Amino acid sequence: MSFDELSLHRKILLALAEEGYSKPTDIQLKAIPKILKGFDIRASAQTGTGKTAAFLLPALNRLTSPSQKDGKGPRILILAPTRELAMQIAVQAKKYSKHLPKVKTVSVFGGVPYHNQIRDLSKPCDILIATPGRLIDLMDRRKVNFSRLEMLVLDEADRMLDMGFTEPVETIVAATPSSRQTLLFSATLQGNVIKLSEKLLNKPMDIIVHAKQEKNENIEQSLHYADDLGHKNRLLDHILSEKNVDYAIVFSSTKRHADQLVGELHEKGHRVAALHGDMNQSKRSRTIAQLRNGKIKILVATDVAARGIDVQSITHVINFDLPRSAEDYVHRIGRTGRAGAKGTALSLATRRDSVLVKNIEKFTGQLIPVVEIPGLEPRAQQRPSRGKRHTSPRRDDKQRFKPGSKPKRKTGPKPAFKFGKKQPKRRTSR
Repeated sequence: MSFDELSLHRKILLALAEEGYSKPTDIQLKAIPKILKGFDIRASAQTGTGKTAAFLLPALNRLTSPSQKDGKGPRILILAPTRELAMQIAVQAKKYSKHLPKVKTVSVFGGVPYHNQIRDLSKPCDILIATPGRLIDLMDRRKVNFSRLEMLVLDEADRMLDMGFTEPVETIVAATPSSRQTLLFSATLQGNVIKLSEKLLNKPMDIIVHAKQEKNENIEQSLHYADDLGHKNRLLDHILSEKNVDYAIVFSSTKRHADQLVGELHEKGHRVAALHGDMNQSKRSRTIAQLRNGKIKILVATDVAARGIDVQSITHVINFDLPRSAEDYVHRIGRTGRAGAKGTALSLATRRDSVLVKNIEKFTGQLIPVVEIPGLEPRAQQRPSRGKRHTSPRRDDKQRFKPGSKPKRKTGPKPAFKFGKKQPKRRTSR
């Protein structure tokens, strides 16, 4: 099926054609017709499946008809968990609406002064894209009017809840008209996401798109075991020094460690910068721009800061610290292999990470091959993944065992009894 068959306005179809889009993705094919019919939907889709267009295109289609109410407030409100994602959605909205001249898009988020955002909201706007914290601040200042609102979109709802935005989201929703259409998009539909959706949505239709296998087919994954932090640092320096590493994102679990890694890599001659939540928006935008124009080649980032980054030139994603959840692993490696290109995702792990590795493999349905770099093999033997394994010729495969366990010893024949079971009494002659 083509976009022409989805009943979208001809000017939207023209913009899609100019961007080279001809066939909708699975999430777009399933969601757009239901949204156009006015249903509330609850959708599960990963980053990279085309979910942004799945809600933006029908939202823009709604804007091709004039509002039934007077006023300056937005007709569409899109909530996003991070500044980067909000900015990315705004770019896409302007791209798809370029032939709809009367459509005005405004984005508001933290880390920048209020003045320009307040000025933009004082003028008529059709689409408002916001992070919950900044939007609450502007609502408290009475700078936002939701009287014209027709559609509310919650993008990456799971991430918003993880970041502690449950109460702000509920406060924002309570300020919107009850007649609105509500769309919720999340990587997973479970736990708190389901509870929130039951409060906010009216008889929602569920849409679930499993695209993990398809999304990762063009990404070569590997796992490198390390003995300790120093070993990890040596592995990272070796990997980043390879000629085939053009542009890389290195994921760190904390902001402090991200800054520390940047300092260490800079001393070794790498062109590197950090990206995390303690940086103001202008510095974060400048850092991403430096990555895009080649001034830096390596970005050391935390999960929250990296959400929404869409840099086509990323060739490698390196998990210096494995994420605590398998969903975050999928989001991380999705930063490479964009637009059909080949990508590489490498993860550094210690014996303590064996449970995380197992959870990731179970969630993705893929086995991560264990790779050893000659001269940088771990001293302690590690349990390899169940998938294909690459090892140094000096290693004996049979010597490997599960992390944290001890090698089995031959102890002779097994005893005829088992501990814990009562043994029958032996008769003896008197």
